[in-house]
Amino acid sequence: MKYKEIVKGKFIKRRNRFIAEVDVSDEVVLCHVKNTGRLKELFVTGVCVYLERNENPKRKTAYSLIGVEKDGITVNVDSQAPNKMVKEWLEETQPEGKITVLKPECVFDNSRFDFYMEAEQKAFWIEVKGVTLVEGKTALFPDAPTERGIKHIAELCEAARQGYQAMLIFVIQRKGVEEFRPNERTQPAFAKALREAEQAGVKILAYDSIITEDSAAIDKAIKVKLV
Repeated sequence: MKYKEIVKGKFIKRRNRFIAEVDVSDEVVLCHVKNTGRLKELFVTGVCVYLERNENPKRKTAYSLIGVEKDGITVNVDSQAPNKMVKEWLEETQPEGKITVLKPECVFDNSRFDFYMEAEQKAFWIEVKGVTLVEGKTALFPDAPTERGIKHIAELCEAARQGYQAMLIFVIQRKGVEEFRPNERTQPAFAKALREAEQAGVKILAYDSIITEDSAAIDKAIKVKLV
């Protein structure tokens, strides 16, 4: 996926979950943060960030913060990006065979999954999670407790029990990682649910990404370690 007009700046501070102050050419501007996660390890005063200029004149902020430099690696922090990246990846690579149906935001029982897909006479329910937290060479999710995430896992298990193909895709929004693990320290219940989902037949996948100032694309499969 591509962004349109990108501006470089220096991060100053985060006012709240939605707004940050950034220095752009020695002028302090307010930016919409396209990620409500904590991201304390990324949003450090003085780091280089990438902003997308907002075209809508009705928006309260002129920019959206979509990327940050971390130890020489560009990290995408746009929470809407992973779904767009997965859609492009599915359409381009057809990993489960020729796709005949691909619908975003579809309802299954009491949940809304990111994608419903049909390929090679099989039906898939797919949920996507973006990952920005990395420790060493390990990507971790979640960075904060998520009851919604646990609910999605339970619904994927139910889909698998009903005979559907159920997939949970973790999109690591950067390079420089070798494995993915559930963040047991932050939410043991999520890690437990993920292990149970694998046993129930849910396919758990993780991919890193090629990130530039103005683009994001899924790249390579990363090892998933649940224990």
